[in-house]
Amino acid sequence: MDGRDLVRSMKAVGSVGAAQGLRTVRAAWRRKRADAAGLPPRGAERARVPGPVQEVEPGPGGGVIRFSRSELRIVVTVNGAVFWGWDGAAPEPSYALAGRCPEPDPRAVLEPDKDGGWRVVAERVTVVISRHGAVEVQTPGGLTLRRDLPPRWWEPVGGGAARWMQRSEVAADARFFGLGGRAAGPRLKNGTYRLWNTDPGRAFGPGDDPLYITMPVQLVVADAATHLVFHDTSWDGTVTLREGEEGAGSGHDHAGSSELRMDGGPLRCWVMVGTPARVLLVWASLTGAAALPPAWALGHHHARWGFGSEQEVRRIVSGYQDRDLPLDAIHLDIDHYDEHQVFTVDHEGFPKLPQLAEDLRRDGIHLVSIVDPAVKAAPGNAVYDSGTVEDAFVRDTSGQVVRGVVWPGEAVFPDFTHARVRHWWGGLYEERLAQGFSGFWHDMNEPTSFAAFGESTLPRSARHSLEGRGGDHQEAHNVYGLCMARAGYEGVRALTPEGRPFVFSRSGWAGMQRYGGTWSGDVATGWPGLRASLSLVMGLGLCGVPYSGPDVGGFDGSPSPELYLRWLQLAAYLPLFRTHASLRAGRREPWEFGPEVLEHARVALVERRRLLPYFVTLAHLARRTGAPYVRPLWWSAPEERALRDCEDAFLLGDSLLVAPVLDPGADRRAVQLPRGRWYDTATERAYEGPGLVLIDAPLSRVPVLARSGAVVPVRGDDGGLELEVWAPAPGRTGGGLVVPDTGDGWDEPEIERYLTRWEGRKPVVELEHEDGVIPSPRPVRVRGLGER
Repeated sequence: MDGRDLVRSMKAVGSVGAAQGLRTVRAAWRRKRADAAGLPPRGAERARVPGPVQEVEPGPGGGVIRFSRSELRIVVTVNGAVFWGWDGAAPEPSYALAGRCPEPDPRAVLEPDKDGGWRVVAERVTVVISRHGAVEVQTPGGLTLRRDLPPRWWEPVGGGAARWMQRSEVAADARFFGLGGRAAGPRLKNGTYRLWNTDPGRAFGPGDDPLYITMPVQLVVADAATHLVFHDTSWDGTVTLREGEEGAGSGHDHAGSSELRMDGGPLRCWVMVGTPARVLLVWASLTGAAALPPAWALGHHHARWGFGSEQEVRRIVSGYQDRDLPLDAIHLDIDHYDEHQVFTVDHEGFPKLPQLAEDLRRDGIHLVSIVDPAVKAAPGNAVYDSGTVEDAFVRDTSGQVVRGVVWPGEAVFPDFTHARVRHWWGGLYEERLAQGFSGFWHDMNEPTSFAAFGESTLPRSARHSLEGRGGDHQEAHNVYGLCMARAGYEGVRALTPEGRPFVFSRSGWAGMQRYGGTWSGDVATGWPGLRASLSLVMGLGLCGVPYSGPDVGGFDGSPSPELYLRWLQLAAYLPLFRTHASLRAGRREPWEFGPEVLEHARVALVERRRLLPYFVTLAHLARRTGAPYVRPLWWSAPEERALRDCEDAFLLGDSLLVAPVLDPGADRRAVQLPRGRWYDTATERAYEGPGLVLIDAPLSRVPVLARSGAVVPVRGDDGGLELEVWAPAPGRTGGGLVVPDTGDGWDEPEIERYLTRWEGRKPVVELEHEDGVIPSPRPVRVRGLGER
């Protein structure tokens, strides 16, 4: 026995209690033995590169280029995306793609290039392939955005999955974003990032990596253009990034680089080029439209691990109501289960849960339930018994059901990569709906299995269906949470077809937006955790997951009144606005931090409710265009280099710029403004960008600025929708989009397009209509007129 494993085993027993600790020791040894028996040793390997070009076979949108030791399939599709796959890899099957991949572009053809290479020329991109297998992506004007060097494979002599490596070069001015949910960012610094969904097992901060959602998705911003690159393989791997260095006028620029190393899976890649908005639109067309949350899910949520009883839930709700504080949802954690068993209820603590849900819903408050994938491995447990009949649980190479340890103790895990299992699991949500729950948050679905040592997940040798293809956990691990989200979303939609399902998931992969959103997971209480919260939300949005948010106050500790308030003020402008804390953490109710914090918190909560029509509009636009609600400042002007390095402010849609306070003791802060006129929404003072300005940030608020000419739909005093219009700059026009929504149906409301302009000394707001433009049919309030 390894001495370090023995020490970790003893620590595990001591830290979680004897019974559970011993279970984690046994689970760790079972996993180690399973992998020793089920995973062949790698042994000797042969290295391979493509070699020189041998022959070419043109085809629709591109063709196949055969090298001496590999072949490259390359296609430009009708939406402008470029696909290439080595060793015959095709775009499908893929967990990332929504439906079938787009058709090839008939105008794009494979033609000879200089020096024995080939190229595909399309409307938005040119792809050049060298005679030895380098792939270069260029703008239509011929500027190189990315050059992938010939890949390299390491193949086991005795057979098995080949490791591979792909080095790429990007422009010296390029900056990297994405790779899923990363705490350090949103701009990704030089370093190595792992692609393996991981429960860190403790609260995390900016230096912790990897976390719950990793994706091989990079968004690269450079002067020439923005491009998104996605390597469609779900195996374990790493990405090493190095930013380039510009020669300060000497002409000796050093390119940036990306090196991707994967333990297996196909070497296939998608690239899309253009503006950030164009790139995310094409990405959404490939991976699917974002699920549209019901309107109430865009309000304020309150959660805690450890409510413990109906009485405590009612006490918390009464606290909000007595103080006239907006509240839209209450989330119940695993303590409302019967001994932590999924799809059960602790009838001592929650004897009348359906009645509680009905009472809350009458007050406009929805109940949301946690759902864990692990099922207690005990006959008599209804989920275990029905899953056994369905043959639903993951097995090892010997055919035995894999057992791990999670909150209920010894547990088994559904194989969500099997359609039949997803259908079975989706039907289980009928019990949750009967209890009165309106939404669901999926936890522990990396998947996590507690272990005294080694990885806290399933054995890598564990077998999965993978949609009938068959494979092991090395391939299934990163898509496990994605497939669980699909099971839950499709199950709830089938059970309640008239309403929009509300599902968000701690783990996932590329395409997870089709089934809902995510949250930060267990972010650490502290100012670094506050900063990490913004990084996660912004980074996920640039990977195509627009709906996310952090645990306000952090998961694990007791925030100071100032930290709590600044976190709440930030989260009031993020898509998922939820307080949450662990069993042993301090309180998170606004009134627990004193009367001053309570009054300032009230302002943030009321403002979120006032902005609800704007969030609803952003949700619809995210679904239709792929544009995230929360956007980096460079979103509309990626050529403005100063904006690429700004990580402490963001755009909320096109109209608002939010500059949260992320450091203690601050009452003013510098804000980097994009080009144009911006109004401080508190004072209506106008600022001109681009440039750096200093703005007051008293404890009562964080700086929020409105773009001149913006049209922001808000909730009026009567509860109806009205337009808050910010005066255009002199001689300029403006406008905005509004998507009215009744709240929770499948109707596709028409987008209303408003224009703002000056008519003499009077601002005019008009609606684009099929017959031209007409005066706004909605109430209008114009702001920012002080300087006129």
